[in-house]
Amino acid sequence: MRVLIDSNIIIYREDNYVILDNLQKLLKILNSIKDLVVLVHPMSLVDIKNDANEVRKNIISSKILTYPSLDQYPVPDSDNKFLDNFKIYKTNDKIDITILYAIYKDAVDFLITEDRGIHKKAKRVGLEERVLLIDEAIDFFEPFIHDEEPVSPPSLKQDLVYTLNSDDPIFNELKKDYPRFPEWLTRIKREGRKCWVHYQNDETIGALLIYKIEDDPIPSIPPLPNKKRFKICTLKVEYKGYKIGELFIKLSINYCIKNEIFELYLTHYTKKEDILVELISEYGFVKEATMPDGEDVYVKNLLPDRDVLDQLPSEKLDEKYYPIFYDGQNADKFLLPIYPRFHSRFFTDFLPRQLMLQESCGSFMVEGNAIKKAYISGSKIKGVKAGDIVLFYCIRPIQKLTSIGVVEAVYSGVKDSGQIMKLVGKRTVYSPKEIDEMKKPVLIILFRHHFHLKKPLTLETLKAAGILLSAPQSISKIAHENYMWIKDKGGIDGRFTID
Repeated sequence: MRVLIDSNIIIYREDNYVILDNLQKLLKILNSIKDLVVLVHPMSLVDIKNDANEVRKNIISSKILTYPSLDQYPVPDSDNKFLDNFKIYKTNDKIDITILYAIYKDAVDFLITEDRGIHKKAKRVGLEERVLLIDEAIDFFEPFIHDEEPVSPPSLKQDLVYTLNSDDPIFNELKKDYPRFPEWLTRIKREGRKCWVHYQNDETIGALLIYKIEDDPIPSIPPLPNKKRFKICTLKVEYKGYKIGELFIKLSINYCIKNEIFELYLTHYTKKEDILVELISEYGFVKEATMPDGEDVYVKNLLPDRDVLDQLPSEKLDEKYYPIFYDGQNADKFLLPIYPRFHSRFFTDFLPRQLMLQESCGSFMVEGNAIKKAYISGSKIKGVKAGDIVLFYCIRPIQKLTSIGVVEAVYSGVKDSGQIMKLVGKRTVYSPKEIDEMKKPVLIILFRHHFHLKKPLTLETLKAAGILLSAPQSISKIAHENYMWIKDKGGIDGRFTID
């Protein structure tokens, strides 16, 4: 990732001022992110040379040379389409526009500046999401320094177990089922064990997942050999109806992928009509053994042998071995446009995104928690079927291809609002009122969300590659060859795809 810092940031950083707290925090964050390059634009030196303060100008001019420069920067002089958005009154305007053009042409990913004039100019050409104030940059880049942890909704907190109240009602059933549970909880608190936790409005725990990384054999019957594993030690959800169980599964899988761990497991006393077993079975956990005390051992292998995968029909792959999916030529590929406000609700773990009001009040976005989601469209397109690939393109102002999923079911020509609600449940971004007001009939695509592209692809990039001619307005099919290019350039992990 390449980030430009503007001259006003350099002045704050290198002048004789006391560095502002937020700037100090930002610089520390940027220095902590692996593979992030901080650059200055050569035009920033021109900007500094225009400073009327001679002493400051000489100090900053000498120090700016210590920053890596953006070499061979693009010049907008012959790009009338770009220049027509601006009026140039003075030299500073030309400097600002030239610096902004580096973002426009994707020579760098982001620009950090406190210059409000540049922010206004950025908005004219749809770049406002990539030109950041210091505080916006902190919000955007801070998660990158904790990239071993998956992104979780603000209503779910990643915390240490010792912060939990041992007398919370969520533990009552566990204390009955496991007489030594209080002793175990005390021990793991002292170990510094981590968890994901949701607190309800009355400060009691609404949902909890305690986990552990192991590298030992499992003393089960039959015994399971030593292997690096992610153990789900405790998974309890009292805050019902918000797909938090799916969210926990997604967070656990994402944690494992980020940390190169390819097996998850949990032990559980299986009951009749067991809700937990139903949930984990949907995402590939299989009973493989039993502990001496009668607890069943459920294991999920993230990277099974290829010969095991080849025995399954392609449409069953993502059911049994999620997040693995088939993306060969027998699966058609479709590009689905989505508004930023809906994208933000669908994909709560995609950054950057704006916090929704209910999230700031401690509530969950149900459709964001869910792995299984529902996309509703007025498109008349035909041919979308179970097992096909859907790629989500977030429209203006974001204008990026961001996420990938696999179709589970398709319902076309649905006219009745009640029927739509029955099919989509809480898995859509639309409210019942919005569904009722929709122009009918509609197309419903139920899908599983698998991954975000590691490198979201901009509209300009997709146009340059010949994949798009313009911003998509409706669902469109793309060629397999174009998908393979997206897969490569977008950084979709090939270990989790079968062709």
